Amino acid sequence: MFLDNEHEEDVFHHVRDAVGFDVPGGYADAHGHGALDFLLPNICGFQLTKFMVLQVVAAVLVLIIFRGLARRIRTGQPAAGRFWNFWETLALFIRDEVVRPTIGEHDSGHHEDHHGNLEIDTHADHVDEPHVYCPATNCGAKHPADKYLPFIWSCFFYILICNLLGAIPSLGSATGNLNVTGVLAVSAFVATVFFGFRAMGPRGFFGNMMPDTGLPGAFGVVLTFGIFGIEIFGFFIKHSVLAVRLFANIMGGHTVIAVILGFIAQAAQGSDKITAIWGLVTFGSIIGQVFIGCLELFVAFLQAYVFAFLATIFIAGAVHKH
Repeated sequence: MFLDNEHEEDVFHHVRDAVGFDVPGGYADAHGHGALDFLLPNICGFQLTKFMVLQVVAAVLVLIIFRGLARRIRTGQPAAGRFWNFWETLALFIRDEVVRPTIGEHDSGHHEDHHGNLEIDTHADHVDEPHVYCPATNCGAKHPADKYLPFIWSCFFYILICNLLGAIPSLGSATGNLNVTGVLAVSAFVATVFFGFRAMGPRGFFGNMMPDTGLPGAFGVVLTFGIFGIEIFGFFIKHSVLAVRLFANIMGGHTVIAVILGFIAQAAQGSDKITAIWGLVTFGSIIGQVFIGCLELFVAFLQAYVFAFLATIFIAGAVHKH
């Protein structure tokens, strides 16, 4: 089903959630817009939106990619092909440069995978779980931080795919919506509390937030509980920042692209048929959009990394006594 596009008063509608997808071209409406909306259905009173669909697409793509990668490395051999090497490289980077160094050191007796490849434990009961990796020659001697990898990997690759979908015309980035990033931040919050409770117990988890001030008497007690209150408040704030940071960077980038391209329409209206001015503005806007688009691709990877890195730091602080 198609619906005429009438967004002349909302210049940011392309970067917001909507009940349909903008389809370039097609018939011009009464206002001269050359675009149509592909309207998503309302199922039993539940209205599907563009970002809902894109989130499902991102989740399915992550599942397909890493099920395929898991099948290719199940025998313990390195994955072949540039496509699979690309995803394996990203997974190894998050494991070896983010999660393991941040959360904890190696267990005694653990041997490194000197080949730098992801390998599945083909002798364990959990062989069918694609997220369980270890060196084929030493399965069972995993890094202690690897138990947190499934969550961090899921966050990183899900956010990355959502970000990259925004580079495709007519789609958008679900991570440019505060509701989406808010749920991701809540997921990180719940994971941090869960892992902290499992590692330290509720008493140890909250005890980390109550330092020994060394001061005697009532003043020491009041100061300890004062610091505890600040730590609890900061704990919520830190996870809230995860949502705001991701939303602001993705939304801001798409907005800049829209504004730069909008200069073309403004020049056409204000040039009073001076073709040279319109041509100059058009050329500059397109060149600027290309450079900003390349920067957006970098930001897509960077913001997925930042979210995963900060979530790892929060988990590390929850599972270790300090």
